Amino acid sequence: MSAPAPITLSGRSRAWTLGAAVLLLIPLLLQLPPALAIAFATTAVLVALASWRRPLPAALRLLLVLAMFAAIHWQMGMRFGRDTGCALLAAMLAIKSSELRDLRDARSLLGFALFAPFAAFLLDQGPATMALGLLAVLVSLLGMQRLAAEEGRAATPPLRQQVGGIARLVAIGLPLALAAFWLFPRLGSPLWGVPERALARPGLSDTMTPGEWIDLMADDTPVLRAQFFGAVPAPPQRYWRGPVLWDFDGRSWTQPRELRRLPPAPADHAGARWDYQIDYEPTDRRQLVALDLPLQAPPGSRLSLDYGLLSDRPLNGLTRWRMQSAPPGAFQPSLPRVLRQRALALPAGYNPRTLALAQQWRSETGSDDAAIVGRVLEWIGKEFAYTLDTPLPGRDGVDEFLFSHKAGFCEHFSSAFVVLMRGAGIPARVVTGYAGGVRNALGGYWLVRRMDAHAWAEVWLPRRGWVRVDPTAAVAPERIYDTLEDRLAQGAGAGAGRQWPPLADVGDWLRRGWNDLVLSFDAGRQQRLLSPLGIDRLDPPRLIALFSLFALAALGLMAWLLARGERERDPLLRAWRRLGRRYARLGLAREPHEPALDWAARVERARPGSGLLPLSERFAAARYAGARTDSASLASLLNDLRKHRPINGASP
Repeated sequence: MSAPAPITLSGRSRAWTLGAAVLLLIPLLLQLPPALAIAFATTAVLVALASWRRPLPAALRLLLVLAMFAAIHWQMGMRFGRDTGCALLAAMLAIKSSELRDLRDARSLLGFALFAPFAAFLLDQGPATMALGLLAVLVSLLGMQRLAAEEGRAATPPLRQQVGGIARLVAIGLPLALAAFWLFPRLGSPLWGVPERALARPGLSDTMTPGEWIDLMADDTPVLRAQFFGAVPAPPQRYWRGPVLWDFDGRSWTQPRELRRLPPAPADHAGARWDYQIDYEPTDRRQLVALDLPLQAPPGSRLSLDYGLLSDRPLNGLTRWRMQSAPPGAFQPSLPRVLRQRALALPAGYNPRTLALAQQWRSETGSDDAAIVGRVLEWIGKEFAYTLDTPLPGRDGVDEFLFSHKAGFCEHFSSAFVVLMRGAGIPARVVTGYAGGVRNALGGYWLVRRMDAHAWAEVWLPRRGWVRVDPTAAVAPERIYDTLEDRLAQGAGAGAGRQWPPLADVGDWLRRGWNDLVLSFDAGRQQRLLSPLGIDRLDPPRLIALFSLFALAALGLMAWLLARGERERDPLLRAWRRLGRRYARLGLAREPHEPALDWAARVERARPGSGLLPLSERFAAARYAGARTDSASLASLLNDLRKHRPINGASP
């Protein structure tokens, strides 16, 4: 037998299919680099228009595929990662409509496009991605419903009826999905690693080049949310310590990897202690931050020699950390010779004017290291300005900053300060991290953004050890010319500062609620799920038993709802069939081919006086004869059908 001819796709079904595919693609496009997202979206629209009446030639489709690969390589290079795979999926879906000819192709397009919102969750798991993905899936189900109606040559139901049907299907499956989310045993650690991104997320790293933090500092997206249990540190103490940079090559500062493996240096903590919890946004790196200085590393992380905090695994998703910190009283008061040499090292032939000035001040102040530190801070306060509008430094960048520009931001100040200190024989290093944070009054927590990225210095002083010095803070207020807050206010327009902050607080509070309810629900929280009921820990066997119980209940509910959905909608016909089932128990079931009156006559012969025949005549007249039946008569008939019993006869 020959295969059936493919069913041609109507214009409306084609439009529905393409619209649903576009909606499915949007959540994924929003997670890709803007240039790639725009290119893929434009390609998808042009391909859909060009192939509306006839498929594109195979050669042109091959050229499109090669162009897509070239665009991805141009943006992401040769390294393969999660974002590269997602970009390849988006590229293939963008040109998939070029093969759209018949009903089978439409189903294939929607089936493949359903992978797009799920792939988007590999890059972002926020509520916006969830909402867009859910909307796209619902629209794709509507499209598949339309395709099924077209295949069966049936009339397409009204849109309201279609939406109601899809909503019922989702509601039927929701209890089982919730049972799987809350109760299916979760692993404490994944069985396999998630590939890293080809393009790194913006954030702190183990390198710093003065002048190249502008993109990071212009980003107001969250880095972490901190909740304090008890005392809250004052603004001068809200330094979130990140990677510590020791090595300088004349242009960039880097963190020595070998120091990460050494145990933390001795430190005596003094003053207030802060107990807090941070929800750290994904960075795909291992670097964490903590208030200066952490007392110990939380589980799943470790402290390096200089109290940089490192996670055991790349931070690919939202993570929660409980920490304690306190300011140091004496931080490594005895500095080993190897570390001292490293903290004094400078590349030869760079920044001669800076080194000459440092040696001059050393000769003028003698052995008083603190006096040199104070002299530099006094100089900054008198002559230097803070601005983001700075040129990229040249070969002798520190000389240019100190003697020509005398203006910059934290990278310039911290780098120049440490070079000056080392030139004067004072061990010094650069510390990167974040400073400050804003309080969300609605949620009672502190929000630290990427624009709060900061760099400061630490100098080693006798008997005190490492001491934090923030040269940027020494700039006189009247010489702060250009800040991120100023630029954001100018970009938002007049009055935006009064209108948007409350809305931003609400939005971030909702995002934190999503993180708390969904993203941070891990194996530990699952095992403590029933702690309010007195059950401290749910071990895997208990979880499996609970999941099985709820899953069976959900499946039973699904079966019942589906059975209800299949029942006869007409109440008159439903009552008649229920009556037939009563007689079937006595061996007098109506045959499928048997008319109602013939069946009633047969029953009357077998059981004289049953009263079924007059009842059947009324049913046939109301159902088939086209007789006009008022509502009272119909109600009476329904009542008699429901009450009739084979033994007792018809109801009076």
